[in-house]
Amino acid sequence: MSENVVRLQKDADPLDSTAVTTLTVVPDAPTTRPVPLWVRSGRAVKAAVTHERTRSAGRAVARHGLYTFNGGRIVARRAWDGRTGARYERMIRAAEAAGNLEAAEEWEERLSRFRAARHHRRMDLLHSPVDAAKGVAVGAGMSIGVLVALGVVMAISTEDVGHVITPLSATIDFIALLIRIVQIVWGPAVTIGPFLALLALWAVGRQQQAAPHWALPANVRSGEGEPITPSIVVKALRDLGVPALARAIKEMGDAGASMLGPITIAGCGVEVDVTLPSGVSTIEVQNRRRKLAENLTRHEHEVFITIPQAARTVRLWIADSGALDEPIGPSPLVTDETMTADYKKGKAPWGQDLRGDAAAISLYQRHLLITGLSNQGKTVALRSLALWLSLDKSVQFLMGDLKGVGDWAMFDGLATTLIQGPTDEHVIQVTEMVESAVDEMNRRIQAPPGTQFPPLIVLVDEAQVAFMCPAKDEDKRPYGGSKANSRYFMAVRKIHNQGRAVNVLMWQGTQDPTNENLPKLVREGAHTRASLALGTESQARMALGDKAVDGGAAPNLLRPGLDRGTLVVASDGITIPAGQSSITVRTHYIDDDAATAITDRAKALRDGVTTLHALDRGEDRDPLADIAAVIGDATRVRTKDVLARLTTRNPGRYGEWSFIDLKRVLDDAGAEPYKSDGVMVVSRDRVARALANRDTEGSASAS
Repeated sequence: MSENVVRLQKDADPLDSTAVTTLTVVPDAPTTRPVPLWVRSGRAVKAAVTHERTRSAGRAVARHGLYTFNGGRIVARRAWDGRTGARYERMIRAAEAAGNLEAAEEWEERLSRFRAARHHRRMDLLHSPVDAAKGVAVGAGMSIGVLVALGVVMAISTEDVGHVITPLSATIDFIALLIRIVQIVWGPAVTIGPFLALLALWAVGRQQQAAPHWALPANVRSGEGEPITPSIVVKALRDLGVPALARAIKEMGDAGASMLGPITIAGCGVEVDVTLPSGVSTIEVQNRRRKLAENLTRHEHEVFITIPQAARTVRLWIADSGALDEPIGPSPLVTDETMTADYKKGKAPWGQDLRGDAAAISLYQRHLLITGLSNQGKTVALRSLALWLSLDKSVQFLMGDLKGVGDWAMFDGLATTLIQGPTDEHVIQVTEMVESAVDEMNRRIQAPPGTQFPPLIVLVDEAQVAFMCPAKDEDKRPYGGSKANSRYFMAVRKIHNQGRAVNVLMWQGTQDPTNENLPKLVREGAHTRASLALGTESQARMALGDKAVDGGAAPNLLRPGLDRGTLVVASDGITIPAGQSSITVRTHYIDDDAATAITDRAKALRDGVTTLHALDRGEDRDPLADIAAVIGDATRVRTKDVLARLTTRNPGRYGEWSFIDLKRVLDDAGAEPYKSDGVMVVSRDRVARALANRDTEGSASAS
């Protein structure tokens, strides 16, 4: 019984002397009722049933039980297929659903042959009992005769008549022993046999994962490490959301795998060709790449869809889970310090394709364009090709880096011209550099037929800066833009049009392509086009062209940041699988220190190159000093190479020079060219001595 608590409360005002004390009665709080036993028991049972261990145990029991049951179904189905024509009938239905009437006729012919052979075997069974009885009688008689003959031989040998039946008696004893062994083993075998049969059925079911998805292990349910099998591919295609494809696969029954070619290992993944049923186009599958990847328990970037030459066929390359997130090994340029390059016959080691095979590209007489979003590895990919080519001492470089943060600084002393910086003044310098290459190209074109020219690579990184430059020259001609009066645009176009024939090649790297910062005529003039991650399909078409994108190239589906250094390449200079229009290459990463080491090796192969960091546009020139500058540290340089370097140094002053002009200056200075190994050369020591003598004479005259 509850009791009331009486509290004393005094309502007092500090200023009131007549405050009255009152009594307040407060009842006790109600007592909490105990939880009934059945409620607590229910909660305990619910907690036990829903516990993860209980659920795992339940899934395990259901899984292994269904493995055994469905394994029996699979074995029964295989036995039925082996004894009847059910397999052939399914294949006929599948071929008809796929619209392949030739295959349907072939399977129907096979079914007819199977039925004829089965009928022949059944007719033979009518005569087999009689034949078997005759065979047993003849075999028994011959066996007894042989044993008796053997006994006679033994009796003659031992002179004991009793040995005549010895072989026959031994045979009877051996048969009796076998019967006793069977009697002993038969009991346990009958007891254990069913368990062994169930174990065999369980093994078949486990191998085929013959259980509901919810009962499978956690790693299988999530698809982690799940191997690609024909049934998985067919199911992924069936659930792709293409009604005609789903209907056709449903009509094929279990023979939906007839659409698939062999699943082959291809690098860090597998590859399979899928012949689509009639009424299903390849574009319908291409447009559902993400859904197909998810159906295959892969990420979108781990599935590539290309179009081979066969009609109505798509080629799927499916990576192993997480394989594309693993880095590839170092470049051979870094690991092999003895490597050299051959511009004409060699191929640059660029990286690896998705199969894991080495991806090498030929640079011979091919203009190059590499594009992509910012900070995706464009400069490193472009630079690795230049690093390889620098190991061919015949190759000359004119370089413009319109970013200007030192990515190309290691080519100082290797490139004839190296301009670095993002300002309009740098764009002007780069434009004049490209125009000097045009002048050199024209000089080569006008040379006698059959003249051989060293490769000249005109490389501009961050070319979008040049196209977007607002600066104009004194004649109001813009340096940037894509109109006919744009100096940079027109110089690039001229090299694209005629430079390849005389080994003057244009290489460009650019960001985030648009029609404004990469005009159509320029991007379509490149023989080798490569793209890193891009934002949209329209940009992918600008970078690689419509043919490559329609054939499955999709740099816009690469993951910015995660697929850094991964390129989609469209070029006849790299080996592309038959029937494809592009190839995906994961390029080697060469850092600045390694790049510097490679260029140091390249410089050791050469006679010494004086690099210009800005083009001198002044008219007052000192030809002898310029000749000394272009010779650099080389002991001697061929006269035609001196002319070429002078033209690059100042095309306005030396662009029209011939051998006669060069010889006149050298003769006047007392540094005449001479023959060495059958070619005319200019001596560094003679030119230096001539300069020293001239300076001495000038000082004496002044005094």
